[in-house]
Amino acid sequence: MMEDRRVTSTYSDNMAVLTIELDPTTEQILARLTADGRSATDVVREAIRLADRLRWLEQARADAERLGKDPDDLAEVRAIRQELGHPDAW
Repeated sequence: MMEDRRVTSTYSDNMAVLTIELDPTTEQILARLTADGRSATDVVREAIRLADRLRWLEQARADAERLGKDPDDLAEVRAIRQELGHPDAW
């Protein structure tokens, strides 16, 4: 079982507290991620930020795919390309 590595000195009144239960696999991963001296708090904060970024990127990918199939958007792209001329001319 992983030792309790809570650091109370970094807590402030304007911060929320999250309590989670770790399965054995996640506990091992957290141990590896904190082996360099980072706190579990810092690792979890980074993981949440990375998860948010991945979700944002996935949404952007889905939006681009949807827009790439939209007939109105494709017609607009063709019109802009025609108005600007051949791209090799630039």
